[in-house]
Amino acid sequence: MNKKVNAGDPLMLLLVFGMIVFGLVMIYSASSYTAGLQYGNAFYYVKRQIFTVIIGTVMMYMISRPDYHRILKYAWPLYGIALLMLAAVFLIGTASHGQKRWIYIGPVGFQPSEFTKFILIIFLAAMCSAAEPLMKKRKGIILMFLCVMPAAAMVMATNLSTGVIILGVSFIIIFTASRKWAPFFALTGMGIAMMGVFLKLAAYRLDRIEAWLNVETHPKGYQTRQALFAIGSGGLFGCGYGKSIQKLAYVPEAHNDMIFAIICEEWGLFGAIISILLFILLIWRCAVIAMAAPDLQGALFVTGVMAHIGLQMMINIAVVTNSIPNTGVPLPFISYGGTSLVFLMCEIGIVQNVARQGKGGIS
Repeated sequence: MNKKVNAGDPLMLLLVFGMIVFGLVMIYSASSYTAGLQYGNAFYYVKRQIFTVIIGTVMMYMISRPDYHRILKYAWPLYGIALLMLAAVFLIGTASHGQKRWIYIGPVGFQPSEFTKFILIIFLAAMCSAAEPLMKKRKGIILMFLCVMPAAAMVMATNLSTGVIILGVSFIIIFTASRKWAPFFALTGMGIAMMGVFLKLAAYRLDRIEAWLNVETHPKGYQTRQALFAIGSGGLFGCGYGKSIQKLAYVPEAHNDMIFAIICEEWGLFGAIISILLFILLIWRCAVIAMAAPDLQGALFVTGVMAHIGLQMMINIAVVTNSIPNTGVPLPFISYGGTSLVFLMCEIGIVQNVARQGKGGIS
C-alpha cells in the first residue's frame, strides 16, 4: 500500500523546541541559587536537562520515522511491560516524597508511571481502532476501561495525580472512538468514587485538601503559599528575568512542579499568558493533525497525546494557582524532569509520524 509521506508538522516542532528552550532558561533562573548551594554548580540542573533533551530528541526522531501502524503491533507486549514495571515499583522502587515512584538501574532512575502514560496511548489507539464496531456498544466501552484499570489502580496507589491523568487520557481516547455519551456519565461517577477510595487510603492526601482549603494557615500549605506570593509579586510584566525572590529557597521545587510561579514572578501576567498561549497553539496543531490523520488509529494516537499535554498543563497551573489541592505534576516541556520530558518527546514523535502520513499534508 503506497502512502503519501510529507514533511510532518514543522510548526509543531518549532513550538515544542521553543518551549523546551524557554524551559531551560527558566530552569537555570529557578535553580541556580539552590544548585550553587547544594552542588557548587549553578548550571547543575540545566546540564542534566540538556542531556535529557538530547536523549528525547533522538527518541522522538526514531519514533517519527517508521510507519506508526508497525508500532501498533506491539501494543499488548508494551502494555504488559508497563504493568510489570509498575508492579516492580512496589518491590524494588525508591521512595520520593514518601512514596515509591522510581526505579533505579545503577545511577539511572526513571518513573514507570511516565512510561505507562505513553504506552497507554499506544495501547488504547490500537485496541479501540481494532474493536471499532464494538466501541459503538456499551460493552465495548466498559471492556476498554477494564483493560486500563490495572495500570490506573497501580499508579494511583502511589501517585494519585498521575493516575487521574491516565484515567482522563483514557476517557478522552475511548470517548473519541465511541462518541457515545450515556455510558461515560456512569464511568465518570465510578472514577470519582475510585479517587475517593484512594484519598482515604493515604492520610497525607486528605492533609493536602485541608491545606488547600486553609492555605493561609495550614503548615502543609507552605509551598502553595510561597507560589502565590511569587505570582502576586510579578504584577503585569514581572520583576525581570533572574530577579525572582521566591526562588531563593522560599518555593520548594521551584525549578520543577512550581516553575510556573517563577515564570509569573519574573515575567508577570504577560509571561503567564504567553506560556498558556504556547500550549493552546500546540494543542491546536495536535487537533489539526488528528483531523487530517489517514485513519482512526492515527487520529486516536494524536488525540491521546493532545489530551495528555492539555490535562497535565491544566493540572500543573491549577495547583500553582491553588485552584486545586497541591499535587506533583510537572509543566510539560518546561519543568525540570528527565523521565517526563523524554516520554513527552516520544509522544511528539508519534504525532509527527501521523502528520507525515496525513491526508494531503498538514496546513
